[in-house]
Amino acid sequence: MKNPVALEKLVDRDKTHIWHPLTQHKTAHPPLGIVKAEGALVWDEEGKSYIDGIASWYTAMYGHCHPNIVEAMTRQMKNLDFVMFSGFTHAPAVELSEKLIEILPGNQVKIFFNDNGSTAIEAAIKMAIQYHHNKGEKRDTIIAFEDGFHGDTFGAMSASGISSYNGPFEDFLLKVIRIPVPTEENSTEVLELLDTILSENQCSAFVFEPLVQGAAGMKFHSAEGLSQMIGKCQKEGVLCIADEIMTGFGKTGKNFASENLTHAPDIICLSKALTAGMFPLSITSCTQAVFDAFLSDEVSKGFFHAHTYSAHPLGCAAALASIELLNSDEIMERRAYITLQHEQFVSKIKSHPSVKDARSMGVIFALDLAVETNRYGSLRDTLYQFFMDQGVNLRPLGNTIYTLPPYVIADEQLQRIYWAIEGVLEIV
Repeated sequence: MKNPVALEKLVDRDKTHIWHPLTQHKTAHPPLGIVKAEGALVWDEEGKSYIDGIASWYTAMYGHCHPNIVEAMTRQMKNLDFVMFSGFTHAPAVELSEKLIEILPGNQVKIFFNDNGSTAIEAAIKMAIQYHHNKGEKRDTIIAFEDGFHGDTFGAMSASGISSYNGPFEDFLLKVIRIPVPTEENSTEVLELLDTILSENQCSAFVFEPLVQGAAGMKFHSAEGLSQMIGKCQKEGVLCIADEIMTGFGKTGKNFASENLTHAPDIICLSKALTAGMFPLSITSCTQAVFDAFLSDEVSKGFFHAHTYSAHPLGCAAALASIELLNSDEIMERRAYITLQHEQFVSKIKSHPSVKDARSMGVIFALDLAVETNRYGSLRDTLYQFFMDQGVNLRPLGNTIYTLPPYVIADEQLQRIYWAIEGVLEIV
C-alpha cells in the first residue's frame, strides 16, 4: 500500500510547515511544485514545462543539471565530502583559487570563501572596516548607490537602498550615505557630490554593483563615470567593493563587469553563477594591500570571520567545472548569439507605445513598461501569472520586465520568451 502522504501534491504539503522567502503568505498564490530540471527547462508535478528565463536568479547559466558539473561533484563527493577550512585546506579550494585569479581583474590576489552572496558582501564590508581599524583609523561611513541591492544580512542590507527590504531595520543599520549612479547626463554632479561626501565623512568603503543594478530593475550606468568614482575613492584610501554576484561570469559580455572599468576594485564579491546554482558558495577576493593590512604579530588583527561550510569541496568542484565551461567555444558562441538576439529585440520593441525604455547588455535584456506601479503590486502579479501561463518563468520587478536566460537556451526557447514579452505589451 502506498504512503498516503506521497499522494498529496507538494503544494499542499508545503503549506503545512514552510515559510517562503520574499512572500506575504496571507495574500500570495501557492508556490509551484517543481520536480525536474534540465537545460533551460523546469517541470512541475503535473508534467508541464517552463522556460527558466532568469536562470533561477542568475545561477544556472550553463543550464540545469549540466552533466559536466554533475560528474565533477559526484567524483568529488566519492573522494572528499567535507572538511572544515580552518586549519585545513584541500585540492578543490586551491585549484579554484588559482583558476579564479587567472580570470579576475589583475589586481586580485587573495580569495576568501563564504557560502552565499550576502555573506560575501558581509565579509567585504567587515574587511574594509577592519582594514582601516588595523591601521589605527576609525572610518565609520560606507558609500553606496541609491536603489542598490547587496543582500539581506545586516551589513549587506545596510549598503542596500530598497526600502521594501530594509524598512523595519532602518534604525539598526550601519552608517551609509547613498549617491546616484553615474550616467552620461549626471556624471559631473555625481562626482561633485562624491567629493563632498569624501571631504565631510570618514569613509571606509564604496560598495557598488558595476554597470547593472539588478534588483533595482536592471538599471544600467556609465562605466566611465563609475571608474572616475573609484579613482576618487581610492585616492582617499577608501576601499572599493564590486558586487559582481549578479553580473559575474559573463553576463555583461566580459567575464566580469569590472573588466570594463579603468580603475579595478579593491575587493570583488562573487556567487550565483560561480557554482551554476549547484551548491551554495561565494567568494570575496581582494588585493595584496588589503590582505597585508591583516598581517601582524597581534592575533586580534587577523580576520576573525568564518562560515562552517566555507570552501566546501563539492561547491569548489562545481565552480571548477563551471569555469571550464564559461569560456568554452560552445558557451562563448551561445553568449554571443543571445547578445545579438537581445540587441535585435530591443530595436524591434523600443518604439512600442507600451514601452518606456528597452535596453540590453550581454545576455541581460530589460524593458520598462510605460505604466506606474509599486514593486510588489497587483500588476507584477498579473504579469508573472501571464508569463507562467505561457510556460515562461520571468519575475517582473515593478514595471520592469527582464530576461537573463541560461547560456544554453535553445533558439526556439529564447524566441518564446520574446513572444511572451510581446504578448504582455498588448494587454497593459
